[in-house]
Amino acid sequence: MRFTELDLSEPLQKAINALGYEETTPIQTQAIPPALQRCDIVGCAQTGTGKTLAFLLPALERLLRDPAKTKNPRVVVLEPTRELVIQVAGEARKLAARTSLRSVPVYGGAGMRKQTEKLHRGVDVVVATPGRLMDHMRRKNVNFKHLQVLVLDEADRMLDMGFLPDIKQIVSRMPRQRQTMIFSAMIPPTISALARQFQRNPMSIEIDMARPPEAIQQALYPVPKHLKIQLLLAILEQMEVNSMLVFTRTKQQADIVTRQLRQTRTAVACIHGDFSQRDRISALEGFRSGKHLILVATNIAARGLDIEGISHVINYDVPEHPEDYVHRIGRTARAEADGDAITLVTPDDEGLIHRIEYLLDRKIERKTLPGFDYDVPTPSWARPSVKALIQQTTQSQSLADRWRSMC
Repeated sequence: MRFTELDLSEPLQKAINALGYEETTPIQTQAIPPALQRCDIVGCAQTGTGKTLAFLLPALERLLRDPAKTKNPRVVVLEPTRELVIQVAGEARKLAARTSLRSVPVYGGAGMRKQTEKLHRGVDVVVATPGRLMDHMRRKNVNFKHLQVLVLDEADRMLDMGFLPDIKQIVSRMPRQRQTMIFSAMIPPTISALARQFQRNPMSIEIDMARPPEAIQQALYPVPKHLKIQLLLAILEQMEVNSMLVFTRTKQQADIVTRQLRQTRTAVACIHGDFSQRDRISALEGFRSGKHLILVATNIAARGLDIEGISHVINYDVPEHPEDYVHRIGRTARAEADGDAITLVTPDDEGLIHRIEYLLDRKIERKTLPGFDYDVPTPSWARPSVKALIQQTTQSQSLADRWRSMC
């Protein structure tokens, strides 16, 4: 479907045209028409499928059709992270550029005063993290009595991050007569329960459930744990990398990998939860602009960040949840481009890989890097203790057998 076929007002059509959008994505094709009819929506789609426009366009169109003289927000979009708040609020501003609609991003790590001033001046669309929005509610900086549309984006991630109590508090202050749209990469029972509590006869839409784009070339590289950083450096030397995103499991590991890469004079940036908002934005902008060849990140960057031109995604650590694997590798092969997703796998990761392959319903190809020395012995500092070795040998499969099965 073409955007020109949608029942959208002229200012939005002009904005869409200026942004270069022509054809709707599957989630937009299925979600926008019923959303324009003010139906509640439960949309299941991966990041990178265009769901931001799927909820922003109907929400903005509703505000344009029903002008109201109020300073209170009429649309609230909840997001799990500040990066997503900034990104979605930016899209809202671009789409509303030819209108008088005002939007404001509300997130932690930024000064309260500027956000408060904008809220007091009056705003139509608030894009917020639940925690910071609760702060403004406690200070009576925001009132929802004129709210018309609520969007819960990346709902499964917000629940994983423990935001459910805040979300319930926020929704309890909103009018019952409203349109509610919930978008999530997965629809576990917790999301279904949320829909029953917050929505009225929602329309369910599922697009590409947990399936990475075919353009992503996936591969597993088995490696002893003590050689992971050396293998990463060798991959960087041998492969033609335009832009690489490296995921680690912990903040500490992200810092270690970043330091190792910087020692090779590689242009690298890092983001995780301990960085200030200013530093995180600076790192992302540097990565987007090409100033940094590599961005090292924890799962904070796995969802929602739309950065074009990433040629390689490296799972330095195998993610603990299979769904996170899908979201991580989905950062590459954007906009119909090709991309490589490489996962470094130690023998202890076999169970996690099995779960990922079960979710994908396919085996991922195992590879070795030509010329890399996999036989370098484990240094003394990295060897397990005698107690740990005894515990390992009591397992049903020895480390040697596990290693051979993965190669």
